[in-house]
Amino acid sequence: MISEPSRHCTVELQALPSRIGQVRRIISAQLRYWHLDPLIDQAALGVTELLTNVHRHAQPDKSCTVEVELLLERLTVSVHDHDPRLPTVREASDSSTSGRGLALIAAVSESWGVRPRGGAGKVVWFTLPTPSLFATQPPHALYGATTDGPFDLSGAAAPEGVSPSVARSVVVG
Repeated sequence: MISEPSRHCTVELQALPSRIGQVRRIISAQLRYWHLDPLIDQAALGVTELLTNVHRHAQPDKSCTVEVELLLERLTVSVHDHDPRLPTVREASDSSTSGRGLALIAAVSESWGVRPRGGAGKVVWFTLPTPSLFATQPPHALYGATTDGPFDLSGAAAPEGVSPSVARSVVVG
């Protein structure tokens, strides 16, 4: 089996409320492009929570980088910021309106974590298992010399005076 090389997407931004929605749409579009539609909701929720944490807590600035990487049946989403303080999972009360972000990420992801970047901030990441490629993409039909192609040609006849030609090329759908 031939495996695909890793796929990677990076977005640099200021973690401001207006930009968080834009990044969520960028991530969703990238996952659609990679045929990973089943992961869009979880990835969008996770990146929203991580960017909201940067917006609310990061110092000295709100600059950050979002990275999405698909490698060996795992999607990893990470957010790098310049604040060296590591986040902690808090126990939020029933009436709290915040404090559940990392718990949400833990609930929807396969794994998550934090790693310092040597005095240059930190990286908070989470992983999602990818669905089997065979389950998400239908098999490609092969049309060409051995088939009539994707069209039902029963009952079709060549115009008078024209002999039907044999297909000489192959197109993978």
